[in-house]
Amino acid sequence: MRHSPYLPTTNFVAQFGPLGFAFDYALDAAQRSVLYLDVMRKRGNQYRVHANATAPHVLSFTPEVVLDGRELDKPVNYALVRIVPPDGIEVDPKRRPFVVVDPRAGHGPGIGGFKADSEIGVALRAGHPCYFIGFLPHPVPEQTIEDIAHAEATFLEKVIALHPQSDAKPCVIGNCQAGWAVMMLAAARPELFGSIIIAGAPLSYWAGERGKYPMRYTGGLLGGSWLTALTSDIGHGQFDGAWLVQNFENQNPANTLWTKPYTLYSKIDTEAPRYLGFEEWWGGHVSLNAEEIQFIVDELFTGNNLAAGRIETSKGEAIDLRNIRAPIVVFCSRGDNITPPAQALGWVLDLFDDVNEIRSHGQTIVYTVHETIGHLGIFVSANVARKEHQEFSSNIDLIDALPPGLYEATFEAKTDETIGGDLVVGDWVMRCEARTLDDIRALGCNSAEDDRRFATVAKVSDINLSLYRTFLQPVVKAMVPEWAADQLRAMHPLRLQYELFSDVNPLMAPIADIAADVENERRPIAADNPFLALEQVLSRQIVAGLDTLRVGMEALSEATFLSVYGSPLLQALVGIDPSDTRHYRRASKTALHRQVLEARIDELKARMDTGGLREGLARSLLYVAMASGAADERGFAAIRRMRSVEGGLPPMTLSEFKALIRDQFLMLVIDEEAALNTIPRLLPSDEAVRHGALSSLREVLNARGPLSEEAERRWHRVVELFGLSEDAFAPPAVPPAEPSQLKSVNRSN
Repeated sequence: MRHSPYLPTTNFVAQFGPLGFAFDYALDAAQRSVLYLDVMRKRGNQYRVHANATAPHVLSFTPEVVLDGRELDKPVNYALVRIVPPDGIEVDPKRRPFVVVDPRAGHGPGIGGFKADSEIGVALRAGHPCYFIGFLPHPVPEQTIEDIAHAEATFLEKVIALHPQSDAKPCVIGNCQAGWAVMMLAAARPELFGSIIIAGAPLSYWAGERGKYPMRYTGGLLGGSWLTALTSDIGHGQFDGAWLVQNFENQNPANTLWTKPYTLYSKIDTEAPRYLGFEEWWGGHVSLNAEEIQFIVDELFTGNNLAAGRIETSKGEAIDLRNIRAPIVVFCSRGDNITPPAQALGWVLDLFDDVNEIRSHGQTIVYTVHETIGHLGIFVSANVARKEHQEFSSNIDLIDALPPGLYEATFEAKTDETIGGDLVVGDWVMRCEARTLDDIRALGCNSAEDDRRFATVAKVSDINLSLYRTFLQPVVKAMVPEWAADQLRAMHPLRLQYELFSDVNPLMAPIADIAADVENERRPIAADNPFLALEQVLSRQIVAGLDTLRVGMEALSEATFLSVYGSPLLQALVGIDPSDTRHYRRASKTALHRQVLEARIDELKARMDTGGLREGLARSLLYVAMASGAADERGFAAIRRMRSVEGGLPPMTLSEFKALIRDQFLMLVIDEEAALNTIPRLLPSDEAVRHGALSSLREVLNARGPLSEEAERRWHRVVELFGLSEDAFAPPAVPPAEPSQLKSVNRSN
């Protein structure tokens, strides 16, 4: 090891006593500063390489292009790629494929497969084939949000065609902005989806809580979407995604201005790889066409038209989220100040009056609320990937087979004492518990007065946008040619911070050599150094000061918004009745749905005594399970065994099983007594077959432990309906029926 000409190697504490702590700290601070600058230099160089790539991404997996969106009839800058499983991981072609759609919200693609412990990683380990929908940095001229939706539909059609033996349609994961895009497509093309997972995705843009999450006020405080149009015009028809990233950073100045850089500085010996890996994505800014961003801001953020069913396609077809037939999993967090729980789940309140209405539309909605993780952590946190995303991937069949309704997914750590632990995949037990709309309201719900304020913002935004387009837009477009727009993009502050610290800056030239010398003779400071403790105290004070400033600005923003847009005069001027008590976010009801629902009820009533042992078992299972209002993966794993030939039941596909559970559950909801009283007519006459089937059912019900008092009462009722005595049933003296017996019985029924 060679000695650096810049740095001494003396043990200052031994030589100077207490004064040596100051010298030690000064040396350590100098070394950390040099290494910090070198990381900034590497970050700048990395940014330049990434920005100059033709198709930049941060996927840690090998992608193979399946379809290039630029070659479609309506070309877009999107592509479908297949994720090549890493060595040691085998996927089952019969399992449903997973398709991860990354958000185009200012950053480039890849965050869903950013690391091994990611959405893609856990899906691969669960044995699912995986695909990824990403995009290029610059949009195809004149492409629209609807064009992208058509392209993504084509991509899903291709995935389905590539997996004809799959037991279900694809599970599609939409992160952040990709979440609303996936939901729109699922409403327009429900037949393409097996299940949907939306993570950190805003769908109800006006919703929120007073005193929290002030980002929803931004549109009103800026006077609406005219500023979006101005920014696109300055970009010569393209909106620079760096502005979206900057808006994100402005939400937490303490983290942006201090915590993030200080964390790197204070942990410079270990933090650099993680920091550079994240910054490669964080600095990969992309652009959107003016038409795309204007649609997003006008229809979604300002207008809140998606959940209200007011968005129409170019053919005049309304996008109604109630048309979605695939189970919907919503993953959000109380620590997310970009998409708080109210915005991630408020659409349920916008669309439905109660849980029975959710059931009447045949929808299954499962949500989980993390307590602390931030917006980006929902996608990039390894802990989240190993827990929530792994459980969703491993138990997607359970979610798919849940009866229609509203559920919350909870997670309990698996231990040696966990009942039925052999039925659990991974380190957590996922449990889906029935919920009501009051549980969603508890996460944050606007009053009618707040809805009027946001409706006023939408009106003001339309007026200001019209004024801008009439009087200013022609002038701005004439003043900004394409070359000027390119220069303005290059001069964006977020881009400059990368460029100025890269090797293109001659002042950074000596940093690499100095940093190499520092690394050779690095001497980290002792943890008990009092000056290090003083540095940490000062850091906490800076964070506290910036947080105080943020809280004050947020309170001022909220007060200004509430005062301005709560003005009865302003509301009346834009056509909002100040005395109106209705919620402007609510979607309208349709007479057609009521007619379809009534026909469906009549059909299910007529089919209550139709079927055989399979239908009788499913109805009995649901009747007993409804006592707890919950399901978990242990019970479903036992059901899988019950579905298999080895377990004594005829084989069923997942889609068949899902339809069976859905129909039998709805029969119980429509008329429980009638549904129960017809069970004996569904059963075979052979007592041994009935006993064996009921033994399998008891195994499923006991998978997660003893039954509750109410569930036990219901179980006794089922035993009576099967024509068996409890005494005869308790000791399973009769062996389970052979598969061939059940096949013949099922055919005869």
